[in-house]
Amino acid sequence: MPRIAPAEPPYEPEIASALARIMPEGVPPLLLFRTMARNPRVFHRLFAGGLLDRGSLTLRQREIVIDRTTARLDCAYEWGVHIAFFAEKAGFTDAQVAATATGGSDADCWSEAEQTLLAAVDDLVDHRTIGEAVWTRLAKHFDEQQILETIALVGYYHTISFLCRALALRAESYTVPFPSIRPQPWPAAR
Repeated sequence: MPRIAPAEPPYEPEIASALARIMPEGVPPLLLFRTMARNPRVFHRLFAGGLLDRGSLTLRQREIVIDRTTARLDCAYEWGVHIAFFAEKAGFTDAQVAATATGGSDADCWSEAEQTLLAAVDDLVDHRTIGEAVWTRLAKHFDEQQILETIALVGYYHTISFLCRALALRAESYTVPFPSIRPQPWPAAR
């Protein structure tokens, strides 16, 4: 049972309009969105700052960062939503989906640039900064805009993960569960 009951239709007009923009046609609003709608101010500010639009990272790169962040923060709800909606669009193989939640940043199913994104997420989650070795690798593969977007995505999905976990949100019916074998503790980023 979630700790705060989600809003139910009919929604306030501004909330209804935002939910219609956020969700794919025919898919009911996510439990997270409906719960956040209980506070319209926070709802609008949180989703106005969303980073799912076209940015300087590709869809694939963005999903690597989001999926790794939510997995590292043990947020099965958001990880499962993103895998369900975006893994196929991002071109992830089954091994790559699993590796976002189970593998080290150096898993061989990723390109060198993708391994670097994973290592940046791991550094940020583990140390709240990016170490010099990982920063050097980032700068080799990504420009300043892409690096800034990577850091912002990790921070934004840190917040989303905190919300989902603190609210004790149950999984959506269509989401993907975490792989059964997950490292505890995670290997340190390089």
